[in-house]
Amino acid sequence: MARTKKKNGADAAPMTTSQMLGSLLNSARKIMRKDKGLNGDLDRLPLLTWIMFLKFLDDLEQQREEETALSGKKFKAAIEAPYRWRDWAANPQGITGDELLAFINSEEAVRADGAKGPGLFAYLRSLSSSNGDNRRDVIATVFKGVDNRMKSGYLLRDIINKVGGIHFTSSDELHTLGALYESMLREMRDAAGDSGEFYTPRAVVRFMVEVTDPRLGETVLDPASGTGGFLVEAYNHLEKQVKTVADRKRLQNDTIAGCEPKSLPYLLCQMNLLLHGLDAPQIDPGNALRFKLSEIGEKERVDVILTNPPFGGEEEKGIQGNFPEDRQTAETALLFLQLIMRKLKRQPTSAGRPARAAVVVPHGSLSSPGVAKRIRETLLGDFNITAIVRLPHNVFAPYTDIQSNVIFFERGEPTQSILYCEPSLPLGYSLSKTKPLLYEWIEPLKTLIASRQETDTSWLVRRDDLDENLNLDIKNPRRKLNSLADRGNLETLAAQMRSYADEADAIKAELAQVTELIGQSPWELLDSHTYESDERIGEDYSPEMPLLGVSAEEGITNPKTAIGKSPERYKVLRTHYLAYNPMRINIGSIGVVRDDTQQGITSPDYVVFYCGPDLLPEYVYHYLRSEAGRHEINLKTKGSVRFRLYFEQLSKIKIPVPKNIETQQRFVNACNRLEDLKKMLNAAASSATDCLNAATRSSFLLEGGKPSNTSTGSRAA
Repeated sequence: MARTKKKNGADAAPMTTSQMLGSLLNSARKIMRKDKGLNGDLDRLPLLTWIMFLKFLDDLEQQREEETALSGKKFKAAIEAPYRWRDWAANPQGITGDELLAFINSEEAVRADGAKGPGLFAYLRSLSSSNGDNRRDVIATVFKGVDNRMKSGYLLRDIINKVGGIHFTSSDELHTLGALYESMLREMRDAAGDSGEFYTPRAVVRFMVEVTDPRLGETVLDPASGTGGFLVEAYNHLEKQVKTVADRKRLQNDTIAGCEPKSLPYLLCQMNLLLHGLDAPQIDPGNALRFKLSEIGEKERVDVILTNPPFGGEEEKGIQGNFPEDRQTAETALLFLQLIMRKLKRQPTSAGRPARAAVVVPHGSLSSPGVAKRIRETLLGDFNITAIVRLPHNVFAPYTDIQSNVIFFERGEPTQSILYCEPSLPLGYSLSKTKPLLYEWIEPLKTLIASRQETDTSWLVRRDDLDENLNLDIKNPRRKLNSLADRGNLETLAAQMRSYADEADAIKAELAQVTELIGQSPWELLDSHTYESDERIGEDYSPEMPLLGVSAEEGITNPKTAIGKSPERYKVLRTHYLAYNPMRINIGSIGVVRDDTQQGITSPDYVVFYCGPDLLPEYVYHYLRSEAGRHEINLKTKGSVRFRLYFEQLSKIKIPVPKNIETQQRFVNACNRLEDLKKMLNAAASSATDCLNAATRSSFLLEGGKPSNTSTGSRAA
């Protein structure tokens, strides 16, 4: 190893290159695989992290001790002898085997100085900030969630010796370690994938921080910190604004806060922040949702919130009880959204700006009815939603395929209009684990958000133009999925097919979760949730009223037949009503009025009905058009001379009814997306024919449309 010189000319510790560091840690992990007490990376990574944490802390302490001595001040150690790394771990020939395990694990043990005293973990957990060093509280909290699962003290000594080869004494080495540490975090989330853990891509984190632009003096919170990505990025952003000693103190002590209840991410978050320069990270090790929402006052509020809260999870009843009765839900994302709204300060910040948030939310939070709608109503009324960024599909690949958005909002006037925007990826580029979203593709959206300019990738939506469900899941009205304008272009067709494959993967992932929930739901009679409507148009009939029919292919459609001689007898079809032909419902001839633009009148011979508040009409629509639904329909007409199914028989059909209306909506959304995908694939099939014609035309025809072989002479015999 090359050695460097300290300022005083003495030899310094050897510089640790990225290659050497990677080799050291890989060797340590190979050793860990031999130990019977560790089971997979979810055991190995925490062990490696707490060992590195103690080595890093000791290097930092020694560096600060030297700096303090030069300034003539008295140094206060966070960890005292003989529990410092240099006391028990630095000597490669130091304590090992059962003696090492006892020193680390036991409440009382023989220490490295030969005296009896608390074991290492017992000592670390007992630390407090009574000496004025807040890092002691951090260390104590970290090690309350840590244990040593290694069974072999000899293998543990080998790992300690490997980590002892890492030196945390220069900014270059810290940068090297930071890069490698991020790779460890990626491996940790790979290992945690089965338990639903996934973390926000760096490009998205950086973009959210830069758009919210925290200013020195403002407080920044991530209530679902994970491994600290948002807090590290916010710290780096704020550090550039430090000009004085007072600025540095404010940044270190009064600016960054987080919350992470899981012990492994909590430990990783602490080390991540320490590595990047935050001396005593203020990370709450409890669940951020554990406090009653109504009791969170102005003192608990902050200026800026940056977070990607967990979604798709379910919180226990005790946690749900902390929220207003009409806003209680098991969906974690909706609970966090309410918490974030409550935690933003009401008054302008010290920088004279409104308190603001940037939050990653799934599509369902923007479109689901029930609790989600009531939350959106408050969000639109009490906050200004400045922008919603539609993240590309697979942005979290391979950890989840759930489609998501970043929503930016701030305290102040109610929302008047929202700027939507989406990043432009290269044609045909599909995100994956090895092909992440690059910052250069999302960075241009900062200018669009600031200017509120409408382009091909940004569009404004007025609050007054939202539907009655306050649906905020609004697609780009100008965007066509890889336009079919050049139908003979194979590059366009290839890009289309990749896009369709991505969409199919996303729908598959969504249905995998939803179908499991539906499978656990009780089966109930439609009679309990549906009501027939016999409302006739009567004297209110006007020739301008649209006449509606139903078909197995399109659902609600415009019939080819003209209205009959008695138009006053025709039935009224309102928004969310369902209608079907009683003689053709067995082949799927049923439709649902999805919005106000589809309202009209329909044949007096059709059955018209609607649903109660606990059952979505589109959910019923997709069930009755399914194979299972058509089977039940056929069972209700056995013995009939001619197939007819009226509402009396239909209402006796059973259907699985998820109690959570959001589950029904997620299923409906997935089915609607599949219907759209089917239409796009039909168009792509036609495009493939055009590509075939273009290929043969370019190969076999000359300009002017003549065959390429223009010889008129006959072949020789």
